Amino acid sequence: MTTIVLLFVLILAGGVVRSSGSGMGCPDWPKCFGRYIPPTNINELPKDYKQKYVAKRLEKNQRFAKTLDVFGYSDLAKRIREDRSILVPEEFNAGKTWTEYINRLVGALSGVFLLLSLVFSFNYWKTDKRIAVLSFLNLVLVGFQAWLGSIVVSTNLVAWIVTVHMLLALAILGICIYTYHAARISGRPTSVSKPLVSILTLVALLMSTLQIAFGTEVREKIDAVANHFQGGYRDSWVAHAGDIFHHHRDIALVVLVLNIALFVLIRKNFSRHSIQQQLMSFTFLIITLQIVTGILLSYLALPPVAQASHIVLASLLFGAQFYLLLNLFQGVKGREVSK
Repeated sequence: MTTIVLLFVLILAGGVVRSSGSGMGCPDWPKCFGRYIPPTNINELPKDYKQKYVAKRLEKNQRFAKTLDVFGYSDLAKRIREDRSILVPEEFNAGKTWTEYINRLVGALSGVFLLLSLVFSFNYWKTDKRIAVLSFLNLVLVGFQAWLGSIVVSTNLVAWIVTVHMLLALAILGICIYTYHAARISGRPTSVSKPLVSILTLVALLMSTLQIAFGTEVREKIDAVANHFQGGYRDSWVAHAGDIFHHHRDIALVVLVLNIALFVLIRKNFSRHSIQQQLMSFTFLIITLQIVTGILLSYLALPPVAQASHIVLASLLFGAQFYLLLNLFQGVKGREVSK
């Protein structure tokens, strides 16, 4: 459970980094400006720090472009090679540096707990080998996710990489929730609850995931608009986001309708104190807060606090719906009392 909580905190920290533009706050890795404890003043940095880290960033992007060539993405590789904005050095900002550094600390702590989860998962080897196998897979995915995150920032947020980065975060979270649930019910008889409810929950989960994917694309479009206006006219960014914003909003309505129907079914088929009703109530709370933050983003010129909140609420919604699905497909017999 601690690992799951840390993953949500990590998603929040990533959202803060993204909304505050702190991705290049630490231009190197694993150290920050060559130090284990980042600087707080520009006087602590060498005079040639800008040229040094621009060269490293350019080298990293060239390696990534070669990888893209291998997989047939030659056009994207060419755009990365020809992107002159990569050569513009980042100005030192202590606030952004420490924001990124804290994000890294949370990521490192999450990695430690995922490693501990893998170690303890072998206790279930005889009863359910999937727990250990998936725990190992999750550790590999976290390493890949960390590398991908550095590419997201280094390449100035190449569109589809941002979406893959977010979906991979959900995959890591989903595997962690699955192994937690599997460990809890290990060795206990299970049963499938209410097939219709289970199917509707699956559809709602898939639509929520699709909405999150569209949400990352909205953010990518907003970034492009912001660059076009050179950071100005912030209150008009949403209006210039185009059709992708309307698709994101329309899917949000579908998600709301599906969850209303799901709420009615769960109230009809499960007792008031069941885990299913508790999860459904939590889901509705998250959806309500999502609507509020969505309105704030649309009408208050994308305040950074609302951006970070919107991201972590989306991940909480995914987590709640996925855990509900697990409790419907693999619920412990006799644990829940139907009406």
